[in-house]
Amino acid sequence: MKTGTIIQAGLWAVVALVAGALVFTYVSISRQGVAADAPYGTPFTLVDQNGKSFASSELAGKPYALFFGYTHCPDVCPTTLYELASHQQEIEKEGGDFRIVFVTVDPARDTSGILKDYVEAVSPQIVALTGDQADIAKTAKGWGAFYRKSGKGDDYLMDHTATTFLIDGDGRLAGTIAYGEDPKTVTAKLERLAGV
Repeated sequence: MKTGTIIQAGLWAVVALVAGALVFTYVSISRQGVAADAPYGTPFTLVDQNGKSFASSELAGKPYALFFGYTHCPDVCPTTLYELASHQQEIEKEGGDFRIVFVTVDPARDTSGILKDYVEAVSPQIVALTGDQADIAKTAKGWGAFYRKSGKGDDYLMDHTATTFLIDGDGRLAGTIAYGEDPKTVTAKLERLAGV
């Protein structure tokens, strides 16, 4: 198979994943409403980039943007994290704040040390989480995030949901950001999330 064909197939897979995530999110919001009383997602305990246990309860009381991805991702993940970090810096200047949480869907390669190097190149404020396969699978399922391994050997890719979940200070879903969404819309969503 030619490289161009592989890349084209990969891009279509990403488009399909984004579309699926948007449909899932729309259905979820339709069912519970954006301001549902119950917190969004399921509680989790994973391991952060410093090798320490990190429970979702540590996120209580402050808004955050949560994204599922992996460090070997060629485009979606680094772009998403850089954009979130850039927005975070601008919003901090305006007196607002939100946290960024990155959960790997590739724990076989993404150890705490790998995650630490990866996120510190973007922003030291990002919380990066890993864990064993079962804990990652349970967490992703509890948040409605999809992922699967694509390819063989050491250079495999991970197909995954490209949606960022926006969670308010009460733990409720405040909205989502789709990969490639209009920057002005993203800014407005994050400012609203951070209360500026």
